[in-house]
Amino acid sequence: MNSYSDPWAIAYEISVLAIPVIVAITFHEAAHGYVAWRLGDDTAWRLGRVSFNPFRHIDLFGTILLPAMLKFAGGPLFGYAKPVPVNFSRLGSPRRDMVYVALAGPGANLALALACGLAFHLVEVMPTTAGTWVAVNLRNAILVNLVLAVFNMIPLPPLDGGRVAVGLLPDALAFPLARLERSGIFILIALLFFLPWALEAVGINGDPLGFVIWPVVEWLDTLVAWLTFNNWAPQP
Repeated sequence: MNSYSDPWAIAYEISVLAIPVIVAITFHEAAHGYVAWRLGDDTAWRLGRVSFNPFRHIDLFGTILLPAMLKFAGGPLFGYAKPVPVNFSRLGSPRRDMVYVALAGPGANLALALACGLAFHLVEVMPTTAGTWVAVNLRNAILVNLVLAVFNMIPLPPLDGGRVAVGLLPDALAFPLARLERSGIFILIALLFFLPWALEAVGINGDPLGFVIWPVVEWLDTLVAWLTFNNWAPQP
């Protein structure tokens, strides 16, 4: 019998995926707003977006419905939250500070991954059933945070890595890249969904974006395991 016909199995699957995703996105977006506020732009602060309240960051479709549909359809895990509004012109040094604001989100996810790795040691003192549920949540949280950090550092606007690249590259390269801000999301969708489908249609099994992301995620996963004295990741 398919486990998804069991309501308890469905609830379990949702809980161990939804909680890590919601926490990861909340910290990611709050970090953007907090750093922007500290660097001179209080737009997100005034709108209540510098908050650990997930409801201020969750987009019903992008954060909940879309990832759930892709999960149960066997597709790639993909979603989005409400973007934190940042008025870059209000930052003290707009181009430099844009880099710091962009790095804050992935940085928060890496910090969360480390915190979850350390929290793994508390599972040993928990009752078996609760400990198992917490352990699965923590393991998923580590992977979700690492994927979110690495994915967002792809150097393509509107992702954080794109804004970092715009802030660091010389003008001759930064300006054309910045102009991809509006079309970047469509390029990502093509890379995530249409390119693998097109490759499969001609008999090639491959996920070009995954080939870039997963080796980095696996390396970071091993690093987190080593730093937090855990052994879930293969040792080098």
